[in-house]
Amino acid sequence: MPELTVTRNDDASRYEIHSDTVLAGFAEFERRPGEIRFTHTEIDHAFQGRGFAGRLAGDALTDAAASGDTIVPYCPYIARYLKKNDVPGAQVRWPNT
Repeated sequence: MPELTVTRNDDASRYEIHSDTVLAGFAEFERRPGEIRFTHTEIDHAFQGRGFAGRLAGDALTDAAASGDTIVPYCPYIARYLKKNDVPGAQVRWPNT
């Protein structure tokens, strides 16, 4: 069973999920004063269907909520995750679409 880790890469403005040492996917974000905007989530085809996106979203959103910034989900996957899952401490502002 591979070890999954989720880390924030501030230089690339994204959270990354690794399967052992291999980059399996990422969730891109933009920081604005007082908020973090999630813009795109992608899992490599080789890793799809294994729950990696859910793990990535959960860990990324938990970290974002802990920062105290308001989460703005422009990414459709992140928006669906927030509608279906509770993220303790998360303050969400839904974008006007």
